[in-house]
Order: sequence, then structure tokens, then C-alpha cells
Amino acid sequence: MRLKNAERVTNSRIDVQAILAETDDPSSGGAVLFVGTVRNNSEAGSVDRIVYDAYVPMAEKRMLEIEEDVRRSLHPGKVAMQHRIGELSVGEVSVAVAVSAPHRAEAFEACRRAIESIKHDVPIWKKERLADGQERWVDGRTMGSSRGGRQGSP
Repeated sequence: MRLKNAERVTNSRIDVQAILAETDDPSSGGAVLFVGTVRNNSEAGSVDRIVYDAYVPMAEKRMLEIEEDVRRSLHPGKVAMQHRIGELSVGEVSVAVAVSAPHRAEAFEACRRAIESIKHDVPIWKKERLADGQERWVDGRTMGSSRGGRQGSP
């Protein structure tokens, strides 16, 4: 499977195996795969589901730029990434990033840079739907926290 530009942001389920297969490279000694899933809790309480929204043309463009930046600066073998939008249930995959490289340290570094850049720079917004019926926009840019979250619409 080759990801097309329009497939970096998708309404469809993410095929993690296909993302990993994108990084097949005989000159690489390893690949790192990061899979982000919807968890059942946040600092606000029990989470029933997440709704991701995006400005898709800009999100896809930015994801391509991130891939190119990772390739230029860290020289991995291959990079593949995809982020899902729409309503996701607990346990569903929201984002996947795979990177192959000649050595493990390079692969881990490139994968981490890619996922952190996605979370920080790509215009994708996240709304939690809590078990008590409340909804709130949260900031996915902060690691392990939704502080500074968005109130209202994206």
C-alpha cells in the first residue's frame, strides 16, 4: 500500500500493519511504530469517546512537511504516518507513525520527532465526550495533559 497525500488524514480506520509495511526498507536494520489510541479517561474524568476534527488540506500539507523534515534532518530509511478524524470509541487507533532506519536509535528519534510534531503542529482538534455527558475541546499538544484545552469549537 502506498499512502497518497489525501490519506494522511482519514475518516477510515487506520491499518497499522499497512503503515508499518510502508517503512519496509532492506537497508534499514529496524523500524519503530507508534500507535496512539483513545483512552477511557482524562483529567476531566471518564471518557466515552473522542471526536477529532481538522482543516484537512492544511493538516495533510503539514504532515507531508513533517515527513520531509524528519527525512532531511534525521536520515531515516522511510517514514509513514496517518491520523484519523471523526468520532472514535475507546481503544480505537487515532494516529500511527512508523519509521525505519539503519539503527534503532535513529528510528526511535525520528519516530518521536514525527509524533511530537504532529501533536504540536498539525491543525487537528480533539473533543472529549465524557461519561457524564459533558463535552470539552482539549489541547493534544501537551504530553500527558489536556491543560490549556480549547473551549468551544475548533
